[in-house]
Amino acid sequence: MPDPAYPTQSPVACAVRSACPRCGRGHLFKGFLQVAPSCDACGLDYAFADPADGPAFFVMMTTAIPAVAFGLWLELTYNPPVWLHFVLTLPVVLIACTLPLRFFKGWLVASQYVHRAAEGRLARPAPARTDPAAKPEPSGPA
Repeated sequence: MPDPAYPTQSPVACAVRSACPRCGRGHLFKGFLQVAPSCDACGLDYAFADPADGPAFFVMMTTAIPAVAFGLWLELTYNPPVWLHFVLTLPVVLIACTLPLRFFKGWLVASQYVHRAAEGRLARPAPARTDPAAKPEPSGPA
């Protein structure tokens, strides 16, 4: 899948810039989280891109836990009224869990391209030899 006419792009660099994993110039997203149909610079078709729930998993493991820990710390340390949690904790959780989604989705799509990730396929057995002149291979120890 990677094209030798283009230099290999770093998946992290593509994710930071939200850039095409092949050319590094085109846009990867159409909107905030929707992957564009193709690159507007080199024409790479993004049909291969399927990060599924990967970005949400990485966000939960890296930012959601500290954001929720902030709310717990606030509650256990100061015991504020509920409205203060709505004013402080809710925005922290929403921002901490929404902003990194774009980075992680771009990183996973770029990684799929760079590492040629594809859906698993069953290997088909090699066709049987039908050459009548071929000698059968001996079986058993020699």
